[in-house]
Amino acid sequence: MSGADGEAGGDRPTVLVLDAAPGEPPPRLGALTGRARVLHASDASGLRALLPRADVLLVWDFTSDAVREAWPGPGPRPRWVHAASAGVDRLMFPGLIASDAVLTNARGIFDVPIAEYVAALVLAMGKDLPRTLALQSAGEWRHRETQRIAGTRACVVGSGPIGHAITGHLKALGIITALVGRRARAGVHGPADLDRLLARADWVVCAAPLTGETRSMFDARRFGVMQPAARFINVGRGPLVVESDLVDALHKRWIAGAALDVFEHEPLEQDSPLWTAPGLIVSPHMSGDTVGWRDELGRQFVELYGRWESGRTLTNVVDKKRGYVPGN
Repeated sequence: MSGADGEAGGDRPTVLVLDAAPGEPPPRLGALTGRARVLHASDASGLRALLPRADVLLVWDFTSDAVREAWPGPGPRPRWVHAASAGVDRLMFPGLIASDAVLTNARGIFDVPIAEYVAALVLAMGKDLPRTLALQSAGEWRHRETQRIAGTRACVVGSGPIGHAITGHLKALGIITALVGRRARAGVHGPADLDRLLARADWVVCAAPLTGETRSMFDARRFGVMQPAARFINVGRGPLVVESDLVDALHKRWIAGAALDVFEHEPLEQDSPLWTAPGLIVSPHMSGDTVGWRDELGRQFVELYGRWESGRTLTNVVDKKRGYVPGN
């Protein structure tokens, strides 16, 4: 643990950073020089010692449970907690939810990159690119016919900014797209329509937040509702899917294929049956990570700090009862 501005903090607010895993770069917070005292912790023990001194907590490592482990204890807690991620499920524990701390997230950073990634997966699966690359590697010339993408149907589950961006990108490919959210409103279907839309969809894309209502929402029943030609894509959170049910559905050919970028346990275990499930594309939680994404996250936090510092209302505020930033 260290102070970026030295040990003499004066009257400057203290920003405590939960650093990423060893080898991962820390946030670039040079713009806070002279404006904040920046401290760093790498684990729950370090956080526990520094939390009572922190005005602001920046959770740079969104994969860590250190905040959950360190939060209970004596002394004050930060007035503002910022997660450098779109999902905040690891911070949805009783102590933080019940506290007066304002929780914000990285809403807006990953929308377009994830939408581009989903579009790429749709094209890759529809045009059979994984098999083309495998046949090339084997030196085998095998002519095939592939799917026309325009005119197919997609059901996108999750009506936040990422879901909206995915919908826009899929529509640009000529795909007839329906968006499903927590409640029905203009341009968005409610949960009551989900099964009907799944039954018609060629592409099912999950971009929902992880909450008590959405955990395990894609299970054997839901895969059974889908048509045999459907492909399933998850770029939301791993526990939204019952992974064993997905593996079973692929082996039984209930659906034609799938792509997972997020998993219940990360990194994915080497002996996981997901690696060898037929028709499944596995990627290591990278759909939103484009060149320069860490710098964007750092700039976003600095901008939010400026609002907090001047007493203005913070944006990207998470409703701690719901577990996400409410939309319009």
